[in-house]
Amino acid sequence: MPKIFRRIATAITLIAACTIPISASAQKHSKNSAQSDSTHSGIGKSRNANKTAASDKPQVLYATRADAMQFADDLATRRDLDREWVRQAIGQARFLSQVPRLMLPPPKGTAKNWRVYRSRFIDPIRIRAGVRFWQEHRAALERAEREYGVPAEIIVGIIGVETIYGQQMGTFRVMDALATLAFDFPAAHPRAKERTEFFRRELEQFLSLTNRSNTDPFALRGSYAGAMGLGQFMPSSWVRYAVDFDGDGRVDLFNSPVDAIGSVANYFIGHGWTPGMHTHFGVQFDASRLQLDDLLLPDILPTFSAANMQAQGALLDAAGLQHPGPLALVELQNGGDAPSYVAGTENFYAITRYNWSSYYAMAVIELGREVAAARER
Repeated sequence: MPKIFRRIATAITLIAACTIPISASAQKHSKNSAQSDSTHSGIGKSRNANKTAASDKPQVLYATRADAMQFADDLATRRDLDREWVRQAIGQARFLSQVPRLMLPPPKGTAKNWRVYRSRFIDPIRIRAGVRFWQEHRAALERAEREYGVPAEIIVGIIGVETIYGQQMGTFRVMDALATLAFDFPAAHPRAKERTEFFRRELEQFLSLTNRSNTDPFALRGSYAGAMGLGQFMPSSWVRYAVDFDGDGRVDLFNSPVDAIGSVANYFIGHGWTPGMHTHFGVQFDASRLQLDDLLLPDILPTFSAANMQAQGALLDAAGLQHPGPLALVELQNGGDAPSYVAGTENFYAITRYNWSSYYAMAVIELGREVAAARER
């Protein structure tokens, strides 16, 4: 048995290096789904999913699967890793029966509701926790804003929505979750082939990462999608964007809030964040010339100039009229009530690269604002 399997990891720290981003294609998410098909985290699906991990009793080991073992051999060759170590790691991974079900989108016809979605993340408990987090790590947040240009309230919003500031980082063994999604992603999913390939790449990144850092791959726990740490980074995001922001010589997104703060800021810069730009503007409609279908067609991808939106009946507020860059009309459905709308900028779009949902982006923005306001009070 290779040496690494005889070692008990004493830390859950991984070493950052460069590789591909998790969302290199930067695809827009169709129709702003509140049930996000996230490439980054488990948020947007079921926050209770992590709580079921302990009750799941997986029986199948991937050592019994010829396709998994062939993948292991290929991975070892591509990454120049010890073949037996890779085969043992993948072979000892367990199929988690509930994970494929959690990846399926909601049934067709399920009404999206921004107000309900918002209430899951903007609540007194999370706001109070956010105030404490901001007070404890004010210096790091100020430094991240100064060095990266990402506002503290956006970073606070992300970490609060993802894990309630480290309180809920996930209970699934990351190795089991990634193996399950790499080899048993649900065929009923409309993007099953694409998502299978994504999770196979993530499994490869995860094993390469743990091998380099002499970390037991079965020691790390995260979401049912394989996301880890305070900011719920997927393995490829950890590799590309995680930074040693506290200067202790290692990257630790599980135990170092300062590293998490710097890494979230670095992630946004890597996905097109523009310092000083608003995330969105208010918008009203002129019903006499509104071309709503045309305005919604590009989804949340910023496409229209301010003048073009005005011409199609979307009337921007005063700040929006002065915005020089492209905008998107973002629709947030409210169940049976009238939808809410905002004009999203490229910075709004950058937040959706963390989780491909406009509902998620608005929750991040509004939680950060509520925490900032509570600090002032």
